[in-house]
Amino acid sequence: MRRLAAICMAAALIAVGACLPAIAVLPEEVLDDPTLEARARSISTGLRCLVCQNQSIDDSDADLARDLRVLVRERLVAGDTDEEVMEFIVSRYGEFVLLKPSFNLQNALLWTAPFAILIVGGCVLFFSVKKRQRPAQGTAGLTDAEQARLDNILHQREHDS
Repeated sequence: MRRLAAICMAAALIAVGACLPAIAVLPEEVLDDPTLEARARSISTGLRCLVCQNQSIDDSDADLARDLRVLVRERLVAGDTDEEVMEFIVSRYGEFVLLKPSFNLQNALLWTAPFAILIVGGCVLFFSVKKRQRPAQGTAGLTDAEQARLDNILHQREHDS
């Protein structure tokens, strides 16, 4: 029984460990100054690995991600502010390197397209429902003679049943 509990505990620990983000920063990359290292980590979690594309450079094992991590740390040691480091990286690799790109005129369509599609879809849905509820144009109601004839037919059916 204890053996089964130990196996279950080990499996649970492995499962939890697999869910945690992998941090690919190598020990030789870590800066001696904890403040600079914290700034480097903060910056590198906002930069996209250009090889993996869905990971930050902090999480990626790719060689390019390692080079970017080293570059960030070199710039910080040289005395750059966080903003200067980000500007330097963006000027070299473009806005795509940012995991959360800024809103500007060049990417305005990407930011606004989902909302525009949602609004257009809502308008189409609204007007199509409204059109279905409206009676067809050009068809008039029954005349008095037609209504009387219809009432007579319905009355006869009730009597025959």
